[in-house]
Amino acid sequence: MAEPAPVLVAAAPPPAIEVRDLRVDYGAFVAVSDLTLSVPAGEVFGLVGPNGAGKTSTFRVLATLQEPTYGEVRLAGIDIAEDPSAARRVLGYMPDLAPVPSDLRAWEFLDLYAEAHGLGSAGVRRQRAEECLAEVSLTDKRDAFCKTLSRGQTQRLVLAKTLLHQPRVLILDEPASGMDPLSRRALRLALRRLADTGATVFVSSHILSELSEMCSSLCVMHRGRLLAAGTVEEVRAKLGRADRRITAALLERADEAAAWLGTQTGVQELATGEGGRVSFRFGGSAAEQAALLTGLVGQGLRVAFFEEQRSTFEDILIDVAEDHLPA
Repeated sequence: MAEPAPVLVAAAPPPAIEVRDLRVDYGAFVAVSDLTLSVPAGEVFGLVGPNGAGKTSTFRVLATLQEPTYGEVRLAGIDIAEDPSAARRVLGYMPDLAPVPSDLRAWEFLDLYAEAHGLGSAGVRRQRAEECLAEVSLTDKRDAFCKTLSRGQTQRLVLAKTLLHQPRVLILDEPASGMDPLSRRALRLALRRLADTGATVFVSSHILSELSEMCSSLCVMHRGRLLAAGTVEEVRAKLGRADRRITAALLERADEAAAWLGTQTGVQELATGEGGRVSFRFGGSAAEQAALLTGLVGQGLRVAFFEEQRSTFEDILIDVAEDHLPA
């Protein structure tokens, strides 16, 4: 009897970005301390942290612009220390406030970099430049001199330059800097489209609401250390307050409602306000929160609304920057 044919199991693709024990020192100052991180392909991955967190030093190492003190970095499976040239071919890097020559038109700027990437004939380069201008909604500015572009338009042009060679890994340092709300929305959609094609985007921003909307996952750094990584909700759960602020509006007898709530476990910082509002912090579970509402109604109190407000990412970043982190 013939032996059954072996079942071939496809090897899992390597992470798009893999960082192990990365450290960056400037003399006695430690900018990045033993950073270990893995980002799968097809992610829009955010990097959050206050000034001095180590974000730019991390990006410069990943972009092969700076050698680390020690540690290992792989981009699409390529060790950047062993083969930096191969790593650069799969990498697109956009620094914060990248310089743009003022005496070139937008399409000329892109054509210059397309030729540097070896993208072929003038016709091929021109077509790719047009595609990238369309990707960042700058087709109408193709013939404009770079010096006439607004700061937000310049940022979008630099992003178009970063996309020319169709990199598999993009590292974008504050790409939304100087953009108006419509431009930031266009950026958000462009990054999601790139991720849908299998590209991986590693992006930092101080506009935390933008990051929370565009990123499928993110990490938080502070003083060179990685504090948390994962989905938006996982990071919020780890670094945000475990409790949340709840506001209830009573049609009448708000003082009586406040007195009853003050006797309940987990209720803190109780306050009353105008319009029959009672607000408080609550550290209980979702079921216990539901029980509070049931209890209020059970007391014969008429509740107009009962809502919670979780800590925003701005709140979390302020807590990180001021070292007000949960134990």
